[in-house]
Amino acid sequence: MNKIKDLHIDFSRALERLHEAIKEDISDKGGIVVDGTIQRFEFTFELAWKLARAALAHDGIDADTPRLVIKEAYRAKLIQDGEAWIDMLEDRNRSSHIYDEKQAFKIYS
Repeated sequence: MNKIKDLHIDFSRALERLHEAIKEDISDKGGIVVDGTIQRFEFTFELAWKLARAALAHDGIDADTPRLVIKEAYRAKLIQDGEAWIDMLEDRNRSSHIYDEKQAFKIYS
């Protein structure tokens, strides 16, 4: 249970930092704010699915991959919008494997 609590604390902090980044004005700093926000999104998403995985494991549900964790978390009613979570997973995958400025702004928005 401590692992879940620790992950929840880390996730909450990361989510707060992501919200701070989203509020930044990109008009004068543009790319650097977008890059930083995407990076925060990536590590916040990582913590989110790992927190869900730990909660599922606590309930005896084994799920190892992010996609499977999302499906099982939706089934267990830990998350409400499974499709949005799959979209976030795909955005995370796109953003972490290649860098394309147009793609970055699309993910940012």
